[in-house]
Amino acid sequence: MKGMFKVAGMTMLFGMMAFGANEKVYTLKMGMVANNSSNEYKAAEYFAENLAKESNGQIKLELYPNAQLGDDRTMLEQLSAGVLDFTFAETGRFNIFFPEAQVYSLPYVIRDFDHMKKATNDTKIGKSLRNKIDKNLNMTILSQAYNGTRQTTSNKAIEKMADMKGMKLRVPKAEANLEYAKNVGASPTPMAFSEVYLALQTNAVDGQENPLSAIRAQKFYEVQPYLAMTNHILNDQLYMVSNETMSRLPKDLQKVVKEQAEKAAEYHTQLFVDEEAQLLEFFKENGVTVTNPNLDEFRKSMKPFYDVYIKKNGKTGKEAVAEITSLN
Repeated sequence: MKGMFKVAGMTMLFGMMAFGANEKVYTLKMGMVANNSSNEYKAAEYFAENLAKESNGQIKLELYPNAQLGDDRTMLEQLSAGVLDFTFAETGRFNIFFPEAQVYSLPYVIRDFDHMKKATNDTKIGKSLRNKIDKNLNMTILSQAYNGTRQTTSNKAIEKMADMKGMKLRVPKAEANLEYAKNVGASPTPMAFSEVYLALQTNAVDGQENPLSAIRAQKFYEVQPYLAMTNHILNDQLYMVSNETMSRLPKDLQKVVKEQAEKAAEYHTQLFVDEEAQLLEFFKENGVTVTNPNLDEFRKSMKPFYDVYIKKNGKTGKEAVAEITSLN
């Protein structure tokens, strides 16, 4: 699978030009789906600024937000081929290449970001996945950031799981989100993100699920008077680099990239943590009623989906679920 997206006769994406007597400037590109008002973009800007500073101007990182270079899968394929230098990716998103990676997006398997970090760094499944990403996809995980936890808004209060029965819940076309809706008794309704506000406003759907930051950014609170803290899927964000890119950088600049990716991930995480801490009060001030349903019944309802995942992935899947859920 190594070099699976290799492009014959490809040219180097980053440019190099003389800089002083012995130094060169490396112009690198980072693509992302997020727009330029998002926390992801702010963190990427921070990454770019620090790369330039700590490399004494030798690394120039150009940012391409708003899916200018394609969707997340397309950009991962570009990294694999060595025709893009950096991008973001969720750990669970690697299930498009390695089905067992879906364990990271199974609802309620991941408790919080500390748990996510342990699940990806300190487990057999996590270490295996990192190795496959490196060896088979020709890219490396530089660092990991928190990217919000998905919650549920609705046009009626959700005090318990039974309150979701029959609710038309907008979800993206992703299996984990579809299964979350189905298993809690709602009617999953896939829909383009750009259409959600109008659908909520006209009651074409009864609710939606997204991280708090997205709920505010899209102003869903204007047309959804209830917010349930369902905490069903935690989103992480990996800072990914093409192995082709790293191999062309001198050792000292490789070190700069690794160190600054870690710092950017810390900043990225703090942006989301700080924002989420403030957003509940913001929503309440804007007339939203916040509920905290008992999540035990939500978790138990996901067992059929876990069973499907385990059946699909066999022993590897069974061990992955057991290993991650048993972490302290």
